[in-house]
Amino acid sequence: MNKSLSAQETKRYSLVIWKILIGGIALFAIFISMIGLGLFGALPSFRDIEHPKSNQASEIIAEDGRPLGTYFVQNRSNVTYKEISENVINGLIATEDTRFKEHSGIDFKRTFTIIGYNLIGKKQGASTITQQLAKNLFPRESNLNFFSLVLTKFKEWIVAVKLERNYTKEEIITMYLNTVDFGNQAYGIKSAARVYFNTTPDKLTLTQAATLVGMQKGITMYSPTRHPERSRDRRNTVMAMMVKSELLTQQEFDEQKEKPLNLHFNAATVNDGIAPYFRSVLKNDIKNIFQEQSITKPDGTPYDLDRDGLKIYTTLNYDMQVYAEEAQKEYMKVLQAQFIASWKGRNPFKDKALQIEQGIKRSDRYKSLKLEGKSEDEIKDDFNTKTEMTIFTWKGNIDTVMKPIDSVRYYKMLLRNAMMTMDPTNGHVKAWVGGINYEHFKYDQVKMGTRQVGSTAKPFTYAVAIENGYSPCYTVPNVPVTIDGYGEPWTPRNSGKPLPGSITLQKALAYSQNYVTAYLMKQVGPVAVSTLATKMGIPNVPAFPSICLGTFDSSVYNMVGAYGAFANKGTYTKPIYLLRIEDKNGVVLFSQKEIPKPIMSEEVAYVMTRMLKGVVTNGTGSRLNYKYKVNAPIGAKTGTTQNNSDGWFMAITPQLVTGIWTGCEDRAFHFISTNQGEGANTALPIFAGFIKRVYANPALKISHADFEAPKSGVSITYDCNQYQQQEEGATELDEKLGF
Repeated sequence: MNKSLSAQETKRYSLVIWKILIGGIALFAIFISMIGLGLFGALPSFRDIEHPKSNQASEIIAEDGRPLGTYFVQNRSNVTYKEISENVINGLIATEDTRFKEHSGIDFKRTFTIIGYNLIGKKQGASTITQQLAKNLFPRESNLNFFSLVLTKFKEWIVAVKLERNYTKEEIITMYLNTVDFGNQAYGIKSAARVYFNTTPDKLTLTQAATLVGMQKGITMYSPTRHPERSRDRRNTVMAMMVKSELLTQQEFDEQKEKPLNLHFNAATVNDGIAPYFRSVLKNDIKNIFQEQSITKPDGTPYDLDRDGLKIYTTLNYDMQVYAEEAQKEYMKVLQAQFIASWKGRNPFKDKALQIEQGIKRSDRYKSLKLEGKSEDEIKDDFNTKTEMTIFTWKGNIDTVMKPIDSVRYYKMLLRNAMMTMDPTNGHVKAWVGGINYEHFKYDQVKMGTRQVGSTAKPFTYAVAIENGYSPCYTVPNVPVTIDGYGEPWTPRNSGKPLPGSITLQKALAYSQNYVTAYLMKQVGPVAVSTLATKMGIPNVPAFPSICLGTFDSSVYNMVGAYGAFANKGTYTKPIYLLRIEDKNGVVLFSQKEIPKPIMSEEVAYVMTRMLKGVVTNGTGSRLNYKYKVNAPIGAKTGTTQNNSDGWFMAITPQLVTGIWTGCEDRAFHFISTNQGEGANTALPIFAGFIKRVYANPALKISHADFEAPKSGVSITYDCNQYQQQEEGATELDEKLGF
């Protein structure tokens, strides 16, 4: 028989229980205080809480505000609360923390409830959104033992409370969504929206938002790419919880639950976005600017483009960049097929052993084997042993098995291409295509690479001649010319059969006649031409007669800048593509503006635009009109170098200047015939595809207006009928005067 406790015993036991309870609370308080004081390891400082560190991607931004791409270690870009769809906010609160707006960082009611659930085997999490944010901002160490894990959990409690004291609820939920991992290199809601649905956070629909929120229960388990059915079920669970929290009606849930995921998945890599070559060059430029100008963070440490969330504002036009890339891809497929067909029945590698050997030694495979300590014989054996590899084709990447030496030969026969477009009035670069595929060929051919320019250099000599009083209508016998006084006598040959008889300078430029160009060089001298080229932004042009035919090397970048002076009334403006750089708080770190430099008279520049228009109306660039139906006031010059190694097309309009180059990586590999290898066939069609797209988009405001004549008039006669009358009149006067 159980004996009941006496009143005295009850009092004594109650006192003991209260002592234990109070003592436990006191010890817990002391324990928490000791954690707060950092006795069990340092806690984030007040400054850390105010300015939490996270790997935030730097954004490269086009002139209209659209992102071109990012630099990142973690693909993370922050957004504000107003830029996040209400569907995301509601879904997150309903799923992760229903009392988010009520608690102060720790939901004790939920914590003790969860303990009960876990005791009966129903495992649930008790962390609030604020606690999860603390974990995201100040990550745990891996492989913690039980005591360390418990200690870390209490630390997160303290950090959560501090976060609640320093930030509003809106700021906390925004920070959480900016820091959370969504898998597939998508960090933060902005990246996740783009990677999974190709949209922005503010435009996420109910189902899209619920899908992303649902992933937080398990990034891999509920991945919409790996486990779509499981992800869909979890999405519906999230929406059901929104109904339970009265953040969604039952009717809305019933309407949405049967919808498919409708992913628009595009995995994030550092190569994502448009203009990858441009972004690569830009990144290197910014590093140099920061170093040269000693631009550092407030604490004196250097900026990290991959982690510090900079905003990089550029001049590139998003649509034009897309058009340039599309035009290149569209035509290079065709041109590559032409190139391979042209060598049918012939061996393109005959007498090319040196070039193949150089290609081997420049390859990543060779360099890697060298680092491994392999001998030349071992490397030779490796390059002659079949292995699995992925190669680039215009139909997409192909996984194949081949000898590495055969892959070297394959890539030697692959045509490369580069293109740049600029606004001549301010030097702002609008489009930049540095190569055919950045994944496989990372060398930028717009600015970093240089090639022989061929006949695209001829306008420099003509400009000097016009400056010295020659009219485009001046007639010259189209016969060989020898120039002495600069080493060995130089007598250039004409490319193809020359036009017979005497021809005007206008016609000579239109049909790219070498003899007439050499005649002009003999009259004006190479120093004057070299000086002008230098003023036009082309360095290292030697003062030799042969420069009139473009024997020197230049980049597409510099050639576009040079031609810009013709289109911009004689004023040269160095191409610029970086406007300003801001830190993640909007503080301007660097900015620049164009610097125009008058280098020739407006009159001469205008006459040159007339002459360059003649190339298109009835010269080597005429297929732009008759074949591609581009009918607009466009000046241009084709260029083809020795052995058809390089094909160029330079085009000018009052609003745009474009330069295009095409050729193989190695000049020893080229088209056999000039008909196929000339710039009119290898480069001009890409411009046609580009400019037609540009003209078709009225939002770009690129007009068909002609070049504007100088307001002061033009004293140089460019109307050849008028010029002929003047010449006949002068002859009659000479006869009357007895000359």
